[in-house]
Amino acid sequence: MAVKKRAATLAEIAKVAGVSRMTASRALNNQPGVSAETREDILRIADEMGYSVNPFAQKLSNGRSRIIGVMAELHAPFTSDIVLGISGAAKSAGYEALVYSLPDRDSTAPSSVASLLQQIAGGIIAILPYEASYLEQIASEALPVVTIDTLYDDPPFPSVDGDSYQGARLAVRHLADLGHRRIGFITGDNRLRSARERMAGYCDAVAQFGLDRDPALIADGDFLQKSGFDATKRILALKDRPTAIFAANDISALGASQALREKGLRIPEDMSLTGFDDIAIAQQMHPPLTTIRQPLRQIGRSAMNTLLARIGGLDAPSNRITLPTELIVRQSTAKPQRQG
Repeated sequence: MAVKKRAATLAEIAKVAGVSRMTASRALNNQPGVSAETREDILRIADEMGYSVNPFAQKLSNGRSRIIGVMAELHAPFTSDIVLGISGAAKSAGYEALVYSLPDRDSTAPSSVASLLQQIAGGIIAILPYEASYLEQIASEALPVVTIDTLYDDPPFPSVDGDSYQGARLAVRHLADLGHRRIGFITGDNRLRSARERMAGYCDAVAQFGLDRDPALIADGDFLQKSGFDATKRILALKDRPTAIFAANDISALGASQALREKGLRIPEDMSLTGFDDIAIAQQMHPPLTTIRQPLRQIGRSAMNTLLARIGGLDAPSNRITLPTELIVRQSTAKPQRQG
């Protein structure tokens, strides 16, 4: 049975390199006060001896930690690809992403988690922050903060997201091109800018393409499956119901599909259905869901790179970074068999 080799200690690295423990520590933690030649020698010896730096203890030359705190609702399918993008970009830059799962969008946990991360992290990325006063406090104390989506139309710190407005317009245009005139819309949680912009995109596209502008076609949702189910039931109760429904995200669309099946309606024969995000479940639905694809991993990478720039003291040209979205046509949309 092979015996696992013990990792070298800092003292052993220093002894082999012929330097003090302080010098070895400075070199390994990228701190000033060590010549380039000595640093290179110490790093080579550490690599040969299998030494790895504890990222919780490692500091940059500016005193910041190499830990990046990520706050996210991990139970939300939307976030998994974003976190993968953040983690990959962090590792490429020599950082570690420490992910904290938030239990509930309306709980007090974000504030306490942010306070903890403030003590150990060199920067924070918050995914879908539903309450932002704690982030404003952290940012005011010079800890770099980047959000993915935001509550603000004009955010006080950098925010990265997909183009929700144009994505919504693409969805409505697709349905209009198929011949739909009455299109129902299930909103998202309007606290978030993305939800407000999807609503604006829907309304503007309905007006542009001369579709029915009936306020009764708009049903309030909150990006959750149950709200998609409940909103669809309200839409179906209309005397003049639509021939298509556009849900503000794929999870809401999943709830909508359940309500349609419960009513005995077929997708897309009786009702076309469109979502937003293109998470994995969109392809697994029956039929597969037409949706608007957000570049989720790219959003994560962009957020991490934006945070790295802030850590390095660089200001972004704009606090708003918007990445393009695209229409993905699958089998849940078709020409209407009737007009609403």
